[in-house]
Amino acid sequence: MSGKRGLPPTPTAVLAARGSWRAKIRKKEPVAPSGTPTRPGWVSGEARKVWPKVVAALRDLGTLARTDGAALGRYCCLLVRWVKANAVLMEQGDVYEMLTKDRGVVFKARPEVEIVASLSTLLLRLEQEFGLTPSARARLAIEIVPVAAEQPFKSKIVG
Repeated sequence: MSGKRGLPPTPTAVLAARGSWRAKIRKKEPVAPSGTPTRPGWVSGEARKVWPKVVAALRDLGTLARTDGAALGRYCCLLVRWVKANAVLMEQGDVYEMLTKDRGVVFKARPEVEIVASLSTLLLRLEQEFGLTPSARARLAIEIVPVAAEQPFKSKIVG
């Protein structure tokens, strides 16, 4: 069996913001330099037009690092492919008729159905990595605020 099990580790900066003791014991976690990454040369066409919009959104969120260029480029390219495949489904529907010798007409799913589904999964993973989903943003910025005695801690989403 390959791959790592369990949830990915919480970044040390997030642990520190939460006031966790675990932030103090992590000494070797690398910190990515903040700033705008250089767009890879292989990001072209429509993906090139998507790039500045996604960069602006990530800059506003504060999750952008100069080392994110390749992952961000993949996201832009995948998003363009998803939009094109989804446009076919919107225009032509999810199924098409196919004539057979013995049964007459049967309905088959368009190839774009699987393409949209698989690209959606890939896009969601990248969106979560960049903090582009509500649950990902909640995990990125949680501040623990002390409250009443019956309720020792209350989570507050910052952002």
